Amino acid sequence: MNNSGFWAKLKKPFFCLAPMSDVTDIAFRRIIAKHSKNRENRDKIVFWTEFVSADGLCDPLGRKKLSHMLEFSEGERPIVAQIFGANPENMKKACQYVASLGFDGIDINMGCPDRSVVSQGAGAGMIKNPERARKIIQAVHAGIAAAGSNIPVSVKTRIGFNREEIDTWIPELLKEDIAVLTIHLRTSKELSLVEAHWEHIERIKELIKKSGKEILLIGNGDVKDLKDGEDKISKYGCDGVMLGRAMFGNPWVFNPPSADSPITLEDKLRVLLEHVQIFDRELLKPKHKNFASMKKHFKAYVNGFDGAKELRVKLMETENASQVEDIVNDFLSGI
Repeated sequence: MNNSGFWAKLKKPFFCLAPMSDVTDIAFRRIIAKHSKNRENRDKIVFWTEFVSADGLCDPLGRKKLSHMLEFSEGERPIVAQIFGANPENMKKACQYVASLGFDGIDINMGCPDRSVVSQGAGAGMIKNPERARKIIQAVHAGIAAAGSNIPVSVKTRIGFNREEIDTWIPELLKEDIAVLTIHLRTSKELSLVEAHWEHIERIKELIKKSGKEILLIGNGDVKDLKDGEDKISKYGCDGVMLGRAMFGNPWVFNPPSADSPITLEDKLRVLLEHVQIFDRELLKPKHKNFASMKKHFKAYVNGFDGAKELRVKLMETENASQVEDIVNDFLSGI
């Protein structure tokens, strides 16, 4: 019997922050929570963590190293922890720990195409071994139960590995107790190099209906912004959508400004400073990450205005939050 947990309380359509490796860390999520979540929309927005290695969490040193990836603030709720791994016993142990941390749900990554992940049989590698995938789902439930918890389990996957194989892959997942299925509408081989195949949503919906279960369906791939997400939900009939690259440099994505009150250049650069400061406090000073991890966001925040290229060049040479603050404040004083 499906345990839908918090998912049953969400307003439809709902929108999700995609789990992106080395991107959706606590600094990134806090910025989006502050500028995108409010009383009106918080019950239709779901956050995901970065994907975390179950094998790593089962090792004492690994758990210490990965602990920052499983930190979250109350303002981010509902929040789902995403875990990956191909060893059922390790998935059980890892999810027992994760469930004890107070997350609203646990999601299993069965779609990451990274070679190092696939070579373990994890991520998109699961598509090649449906029997193992089902055991992994069962192991996650066992881990949650061992923690004395009852949070829902979901799966994020793709439409196939080297080719589209919806009719053979998806029904295997639907045999297990999952509350939500998120589909990145590309194969693993396609990465993000082609347009997402949204036309497959209808067939996946039919498979869910045929299963006789009430499983929510989230579409993922090329969702440009909130309006585009709403249009895709309306056109294809999924319950929600997941946004990934659309989040970069746009922490207002779930709460877009009105035409009467647009986001100014100063607004954007002030939020960049805020993002850098949280990163510095929560991730850099505790030595969880190096400053280079923050720099991927500079291009997203700093573009589309006079002097953007020159400002970006200066920011890419910085080594800490203080230097970023000096450069940005100097730029703002001149406009």
